[in-house]
Amino acid sequence: MNTLFVINAVFNTGQIVATRGVYDLACENSDFAKFVQKSLNRHVKGDWGDVDDEDKQSNCEALKEGTRLLSAYNDDRFSKNGVANIWIITEADRSATTILFPDEY
Repeated sequence: MNTLFVINAVFNTGQIVATRGVYDLACENSDFAKFVQKSLNRHVKGDWGDVDDEDKQSNCEALKEGTRLLSAYNDDRFSKNGVANIWIITEADRSATTILFPDEY
């Protein structure tokens, strides 16, 4: 996984980064890398993934107010690696978007 890209984002992502854990697994597993890219594309289009209704509402408000955005995506194919969920967080100032595992928060 060398490059992540977004097309037609509904908000500024800033610099897109991944934690070491996400990066390492994406380099080892091309299916996981595709899952990360697909999840990022969903995030930047306002599809918040597997968060509850309250978090979805918070994200919709955050788009208007300029506060932090949080998405969660699950893919059970990777649970055998101890990984099924990733989070994507865009900072309130839109300077960075980070892709991470929940236990890396």
